[in-house]
Amino acid sequence: MAKYMIVDGLRAEFTDEKNILQVIRNVGIHIPTFCYYTDLSIYGACRMCVVEDDKGNIIASCSTPPKDKMVIRTNTPKLHHHRKMILELLLASHCRDCTICEKNQKCQLQALARRFGLYDIRFKNNRPNYEIDDSSPAIVRDMNKCILCGDCVRMCNEIQHVGAIDFVNRGSNMIVSPAFNRKLSETECVNCGQCAAVCPTGAITIKKSKGKVWNALFDPTKRVIAQVAPAVRVALGEEFGMAPGENSIYKIYTALHMIGFDLCFDTSVSADMTIIEETNELAEILSRNEERRYPLFTSCCPAWVRYVENKHPQLLPYISTSKSPMEMFGAVLKEYYKPSDEECGLETFNVAIMPCTAKKMEAEREEFIRNGKPDIDAVLTTKELASMIRELGIQFADLEPTAPDTPFSIRSGGGVIFGTSGGVTEAALRRLAERTNPALQEIRYSGVRGLEGIKKFTIEIGGKAVHTAVVSGLGNAEKLIQLIESGEEHFDFVEVMACPTGCIGGAGQPESFLEDKKKRSSGLYTADKSALVKRSDENPVVTKLYEDGVLKDRARELLHVHYKAPAASQS
Repeated sequence: MAKYMIVDGLRAEFTDEKNILQVIRNVGIHIPTFCYYTDLSIYGACRMCVVEDDKGNIIASCSTPPKDKMVIRTNTPKLHHHRKMILELLLASHCRDCTICEKNQKCQLQALARRFGLYDIRFKNNRPNYEIDDSSPAIVRDMNKCILCGDCVRMCNEIQHVGAIDFVNRGSNMIVSPAFNRKLSETECVNCGQCAAVCPTGAITIKKSKGKVWNALFDPTKRVIAQVAPAVRVALGEEFGMAPGENSIYKIYTALHMIGFDLCFDTSVSADMTIIEETNELAEILSRNEERRYPLFTSCCPAWVRYVENKHPQLLPYISTSKSPMEMFGAVLKEYYKPSDEECGLETFNVAIMPCTAKKMEAEREEFIRNGKPDIDAVLTTKELASMIRELGIQFADLEPTAPDTPFSIRSGGGVIFGTSGGVTEAALRRLAERTNPALQEIRYSGVRGLEGIKKFTIEIGGKAVHTAVVSGLGNAEKLIQLIESGEEHFDFVEVMACPTGCIGGAGQPESFLEDKKKRSSGLYTADKSALVKRSDENPVVTKLYEDGVLKDRARELLHVHYKAPAASQS
């Protein structure tokens, strides 16, 4: 017989729910929370989710397991008073410059204050005024807006295994900070931004590059070019009422031209270049038929590269030397338009629109600065582009679609699926596999697809078994590294994306939960289905670049990079 609870007089059946909170939400009652996040451990700090049992006891619903025939109420005078008091105390020690806050109208504290009709704060704010830390190339910390929910701490430590921030001090002096009150730039932060993705207020946000881009757009001496990453197309529309996963890339091109960009391209084009270069490396390794302790690791994710530099420098020689698609395209565009720029007295200004915050850090790396200038001049996140669209009053959902500009107007389906976990690996295997539809189908159903944190599978390529793993989330990457180090697992090729679920779940994307990320992933595979070209090396635009374009005899120079271990690791 099914187990059930009585929630506000409603019968609520349950099976494997871990806590009362999940059972309550299953019957359509939204209990307020700050510190509860389904992907993280139970913390139970905010006490907003408390409920009352039939004996009048107050219990935290997030940390209490359900019991058969349990009777609870979620809205009583005692609970209402309790929640309002918590909100008032939080607001009493909180910066209340809401109108200029990054999270205005998307802040959980603001939303709950409005929900509970809290318009007056009786208590004086005696909290110290903390200095804003904007030292990181990607992340801004403002502890004046922190409510100590701990979501960022648990994300950084439990999910990402980075450990750049934690709780510091005790009692009323407690804050979230790097150890010894250091700046975030002085820590092992990888700039993945997942702390900002789970922050319910404006305490941790993404550093903005909009001002720099607007200045370039208004400068008549600059040719401003936009490249749009694959994952952006299935998430941007959510900011304008469109369904998660709906492909809005052709509306994006329209919006970018309305904003003032001179040329707009798809980063999927350079993803095809990445696959060509990366699979050349893999094919060369496989041809040796030698035992290797470590596999070839992908290099597309800058947060993953930084994680290796910080924690596993011994793996650096095994990371593909292929640049990320963003950096490849940046170098190619600067070289392609160089003759025209010199003739017209212009300067190409490359803007990358990315789902990822670590791309801001990558663009500033010295490895990607040539002739004293970066190949990528500015990185905008998906949310920053949405902000620019709103700033001009553009009704995005109503826009007519337009095509990308020439000559970089064709991309393969393999390039598009880069945005989801497993996409890089599938695109790579497509290039190495036989040129038949059955071969494509075998890859599709090999286990490469799906949003699980770790996927392991073996597929036969050219008569050789290729052992492959796909990992998303740095905590999962750490688990796999330990298995490889111990000798328990052996792989030929490993794809790593720092953000759980891959780029579709990047911190620069609109906030979402797993179900929406699944729809984004499905949207990319749908776009792949309609692509005329499936394999990256069959893209005629890319082929021309190699045969008689800027990549002729220069692919190694423009498309590859060598990362060096930090000095402390080399000594």
